[in-house]
Amino acid sequence: MSQDPWLQDYDATCRLAQEIAENIHERNRQQRTGGNPAKINMTLRASLQKLKQNIGQLKDGVLRASSSRRIMQSEADRRQNLIDDLLTRDRQLNASFKGDVTESEPSRYTLMAEGAGGSRDAANPWLINETDETRGLGFGEIKQHQQRIIEAQDAGLDALAAVISRQKMMGQEIGNELDEQNEIIDDLSHLVDKTDGRIRNETRRVKLVETKSASCGMMVVIVLLLIAIIVIAVWPV
Repeated sequence: MSQDPWLQDYDATCRLAQEIAENIHERNRQQRTGGNPAKINMTLRASLQKLKQNIGQLKDGVLRASSSRRIMQSEADRRQNLIDDLLTRDRQLNASFKGDVTESEPSRYTLMAEGAGGSRDAANPWLINETDETRGLGFGEIKQHQQRIIEAQDAGLDALAAVISRQKMMGQEIGNELDEQNEIIDDLSHLVDKTDGRIRNETRRVKLVETKSASCGMMVVIVLLLIAIIVIAVWPV
């Protein structure tokens, strides 16, 4: 399954934040070694502005997806938490860039720079207020840890989507079955109406036959009476 565009943008923003943190450490190293960090400061200002824009776009994307119900509320909340984490990192990076975060006391939260010229005594702004899960991890390891969390969440969402898909199919099958049952009920109702009409017709015919039978019986009795009267009248006494 292809990755959601929002998650791709989030990954790109995380990489930008990591790049900014590394550049800040490089800028600080140059300052300590007497170098001229003017060029890297210009790059940092542009990168920090880009980071702010990217976070704003991510926030707008969550709002649009949530309002149009393209994502569930739980996923919208999860993405908002990721944005909040990025906002915190943005503030930390800006503070580090402006020199508001002190770096005079070395600690175990250091950036392990690659190569012989790397410095080990600069505070790592990504690890400020770190959790036990990320304690002692470098930038690459933190990124991998975050990627594993995202992959696990994506797997959970895929499983949930599969369950919802099965439920949708079951709902459609139930709907089709109900449609068939409704058709059968309609046919039975039509048959009952026809049968009821025939019964009423046959009832009227039976009543008509009964009426005619009663009339014929009366005529027979009257004729017999007339014959009896005539016989008595002409019979010699």
